[in-house]
Amino acid sequence: MVFPERFSDLPEYAFPRLRRLLDAYQPGGTPIVMTIGEPQHAFPSWVGDVLAQNLDGFGKYPPNEGTPELLSAIQGWITRRYGVTVAPDRLMVLNGTREGLYNAAMALCPELKNRQRPVVLMPNPFYQVYAVAALSVGAEPVFVPANRENGHLPDYASLPADTLNRTALAYLCSPANPQGAVASADYWRDLIALAEKHDFQILADECYSEIWRDAAPVGALQVAAEVGANPERVAVFHSLSKRSNLPGLRSGFVASGPQSIARMRQLRNYAGAPLPLPLQRVAEKVWADEDHVTENRSLYQQKYRVADQVLAGVPGYEPPAAGFFLWLPVRDGEEAALTLWQKTGVRVLPGGYLSREVGGQNPGKGYIRVALVAPTQEMQRGLTMLRDCLYS
Repeated sequence: MVFPERFSDLPEYAFPRLRRLLDAYQPGGTPIVMTIGEPQHAFPSWVGDVLAQNLDGFGKYPPNEGTPELLSAIQGWITRRYGVTVAPDRLMVLNGTREGLYNAAMALCPELKNRQRPVVLMPNPFYQVYAVAALSVGAEPVFVPANRENGHLPDYASLPADTLNRTALAYLCSPANPQGAVASADYWRDLIALAEKHDFQILADECYSEIWRDAAPVGALQVAAEVGANPERVAVFHSLSKRSNLPGLRSGFVASGPQSIARMRQLRNYAGAPLPLPLQRVAEKVWADEDHVTENRSLYQQKYRVADQVLAGVPGYEPPAAGFFLWLPVRDGEEAALTLWQKTGVRVLPGGYLSREVGGQNPGKGYIRVALVAPTQEMQRGLTMLRDCLYS
């Protein structure tokens, strides 16, 4: 049984906290919103045509796991992107990755691990759904620092053996939100070996995988295939939200072993809602097209260059390897966000709102997260005012 008081351990969600921090004050200029990671580049122009051609699908119940055509399109993308062949029974279509990341814990986390309360590992800072999912299944969330010292990727192997022996699931986001760090093939190999040793599953959140600076990030699925890992060991989550600028489509997928996928499909049979059929038809076409993805990535690569130029003299600035966030060091994230809003109208997110205090330390407190989603000129203007306000 999950007791409601466990949820009181979580801080309020980031954006209501931000509104409470900033909205009592007038902005110091025309607002520039650099908080939420909502893509603003254009999605493919033909999306509306595909949707219009399939409107009759709203009159039908959609297939639970995804249409055969959509699953085939996803299979094709995985093969092109990662060189891995995945059978349809190893896939399920999602209403965006957040649904899948939550329901994976509901479907896959055991009530006990080695006769004890199970542990769910997650990086700190972290995507808030990881912690809520852990609490929902009665597991103990363990927040592992992802900071400058470890390349902004959690060192799960450093945890005590008794914690690892209770671990049922481990979340990892690569490319990482908010820091933009990318897990190398060696990192994935080591994590998979650790999971094999202590018998836990890896939940790989890869929704930023197609936005990168110099090289395509390696994927957990391809490394698992290369080392011959049990397909059940890793569940990988992808989305069209960032790849294709379609956050409102709410379309993603999970790939794992057939047993894990069967359990997630069964959970949806009782407690979920599949993606509406017209949206599945759109997603089918979008996964099959790479031209718009290349164009989108080029726009972000231009934004990386602009950010590097504007922030070149900022102490501690680390250019992100991937994703569309900057993780900028400040003395205090809340103080910096409020000062910036009052003096310039630039709106950013305090890093501490994405992190959990552990042992008296919040690894995000000394940072702000800045989203590079606004049009390039507006983004450049916002970064310039940010630099002059906080670092001059």
